Amino acid sequence: MAGIERFYPLFQPEHYDLFIDVNREQKTITGTTKIRGNASQAKIAVNQKDLQVSQVRANGNPVPFTTDDEAEAIRIELPAAGAVELELDYQAPLTDTMMGIYPSYYEVAGEKKQVVGTQFETTFARQAFPSIDEPEAKATFSLALKFDEHPGETVLANMPEERVENGVHYFAQTLKMSTYLVAFAFGDLQSKMTTTKSGVEVGVFATKAHQPKELDFALDIAKRAIEFYEDFYQTPYPLPHSWQLALPDFSAGAMENWGLITYREALLLLDPDNTPLETKEVVATVITHELAHQWFGDLVTMKWWDDLWLNESFANMMEYVAVDALQPDWHVWEMFQTSEVPMALSRDATDGVQSVHVAVNNPAEIDALFDGAIVYAKGARMLVMVRALLGDDALRKGLRQYFVAHQYGNAEGKDLWQALGDASGLEIGKIMNSWLEQPGYPVVSATVTDDGQLTLRQQQFFIGGGTDKGRQWQIPLDSNYAAAPQIMDKPELKLGDYKSLRKQAGIPFRVNVGNNSHVVVQYDPELLADILEDVETLTPIDQRQILQDLRLLASAQRIDYARLIPLLQQFAESESAIVNAELYAVANSLKMFVTPGSPAEQELREFFGKLVQANVNRLGLLPRTGESNDDQKVRPIVFNAALYAQLPDIIEQAHTIFTDHHAGLVSLPADVRALILKNEVQNYGSADLFDQLLTDYTTTNDVNYREDLAAAVPNVADPQLAERLVSQFKNADVIKPQDLRAWYRGLLANELNQQVAWDWIRNNWDWLEATVGGDMEFATFITVTARIFHTPERLAEFKAFFEPKLETPGLEREIKMDTRTISGKVDLIAGEQAAVLKELTRNV
Repeated sequence: MAGIERFYPLFQPEHYDLFIDVNREQKTITGTTKIRGNASQAKIAVNQKDLQVSQVRANGNPVPFTTDDEAEAIRIELPAAGAVELELDYQAPLTDTMMGIYPSYYEVAGEKKQVVGTQFETTFARQAFPSIDEPEAKATFSLALKFDEHPGETVLANMPEERVENGVHYFAQTLKMSTYLVAFAFGDLQSKMTTTKSGVEVGVFATKAHQPKELDFALDIAKRAIEFYEDFYQTPYPLPHSWQLALPDFSAGAMENWGLITYREALLLLDPDNTPLETKEVVATVITHELAHQWFGDLVTMKWWDDLWLNESFANMMEYVAVDALQPDWHVWEMFQTSEVPMALSRDATDGVQSVHVAVNNPAEIDALFDGAIVYAKGARMLVMVRALLGDDALRKGLRQYFVAHQYGNAEGKDLWQALGDASGLEIGKIMNSWLEQPGYPVVSATVTDDGQLTLRQQQFFIGGGTDKGRQWQIPLDSNYAAAPQIMDKPELKLGDYKSLRKQAGIPFRVNVGNNSHVVVQYDPELLADILEDVETLTPIDQRQILQDLRLLASAQRIDYARLIPLLQQFAESESAIVNAELYAVANSLKMFVTPGSPAEQELREFFGKLVQANVNRLGLLPRTGESNDDQKVRPIVFNAALYAQLPDIIEQAHTIFTDHHAGLVSLPADVRALILKNEVQNYGSADLFDQLLTDYTTTNDVNYREDLAAAVPNVADPQLAERLVSQFKNADVIKPQDLRAWYRGLLANELNQQVAWDWIRNNWDWLEATVGGDMEFATFITVTARIFHTPERLAEFKAFFEPKLETPGLEREIKMDTRTISGKVDLIAGEQAAVLKELTRNV
């Protein structure tokens, strides 16, 4: 593929007049785009993709042009450089790719309907209208929208509608913004509205397939989040409205279009009467993430895609800052520890991973930048470190300075560091560049040397092997001993005589207290034993960190994996949700060491039975009124583990609960609904049950129930039912393309029918690429496959299938990294399996 050609230096747009006519019936788009701007030279180009441009005029006169599809461009010859108004007439297909302008499909009372929306990030605005489709090319936009309108339909855009003339909807001119943030939608929608203290109109929109009450939660969070951000950023929300729109078909999670944010239905809508707390937390963080972007990304935008982290890392941190302020009783930073932190630590330990700031060499690599574990999760951890170093006062002061300096314009990473440095007096850029520009992260080794010195060392941490290039980081140590400096900027630090330091402190030595720094800590046996002796006195986050770091160290073969097994029982009675989440992450990792159906697997199931006993007995299977947040979250964790343990009384209780709700499974308590369904599929499965659940999946409008069904049904034991399931993978009326990865992953994780899923993706890869191949989520089909595979046979099959695809744009890094991921697990099992199984027998 050709390299990226940048057109903004040739032509700088100032204003667009967009006329777009969408015909749903004929699946066509017709448009005229007028662009007023400045041409730096007579030969210029604008972006287009799949547009049939029939005429180009400059200042009212036709000019020569050619279409260059490889460069996604229209090349135009002007009479002269200087101020010019271009006018381009074009047609385009209305496609189902979930990119550009596209329809979403849904049903109400058996009637099939459509709502048309847009998705222009990263480079899909050019599929809707000719433009300089680059973040730096900010301009104002005036939209005139026509479509095959039906009575009562709602029309939305970035700005308020001003008038309707002859069936054309005219919207107010936007503020100066990037093309990828332009958005509009229309269809038969319902809505709920409110207004913020400062007068911003806030609305939530969805199809009429949903109950009106499903919009309430999002409306409340959105309103309060805008009010919080206006105060925290000390910068007003600059638009008259903020619309939140749920689309039935949506590839990503959500999109921060300025003034018209679009979401997957499951990430905006929820039933307030039957939704788990954890789901409410996820939906709240998605809403606050997108609203954080209205300033950080929309008001100030990265200059080019290599600084994508400026948008996403910051929004990923701010979503937690906001929700913590709005709902302090949720302790949402604990959720950060169970989602962002492990995702970043796992991915970033693989050799070949991208850095947070990374160069972009061709268009396909732009979408590959959206690595959730790096640009989002690691980047957020990086900014959590910044926040901890600066404190909120300096952070807010620096952000205000940043917004004032760059509003309605573009910025680079150095601009943010400059503003935060000016506000705090710290050389924050110098500290953070080691995290921004380098891939990976360090392991900090804490040891007592032969001469009694407490010594810290740093080196790059790898899981699955890697080439140590001597990288060093500036590490915020966050130690509980005053002898440790704030920042470790050397390969080795000697802190002093350990016995003296220990006596003076009176507590075990620890590094990375609070787990804010993006590191793994390896204590020598003496230091670790000291910590574990009083581990119950640590906070849940710190307890979780101990388990997490030991799991990662064992995965890297820096400690024996078998050492983890007896340690798990020490934490088994914990009532903390985040400790239990990591406890069972470690326990679940032991499954790769046992062969399905073997005596060792039975021993592992028995071990799980011991681990869950205290909490299952304490909590039961059903929610109770007035119980703590932790209890609500621990129950599904231990319930799932009890199903793996095949505890007969749990299986029977779950079956009874299912039977009691058989007439309306959607009414099952949502906290455990997916597990009740999973138990039924695994242990009481039949063709009739399969048909019932799949019918429910295609007909329910409860998006969370639909997700529970998608989690449960792939656990089928019968190979014939597995084959029937994959036969629906290409049927968008049953499984939408946006949801296919979850179904594929679920069946692939099913040891009984893994082969069915693996054969399907290999036999249908060309169809998959044609259906979702241009999407930023496409490569994650490879990622989820590698997370599950761990045998030499699967490694060989994975390489045989994917290595010929290394030349596919945007897939090279993913294939190479995922090959290392599987290879690392194969090597780990070969080296540790015997000892793990021996220790397992000892602990049953």
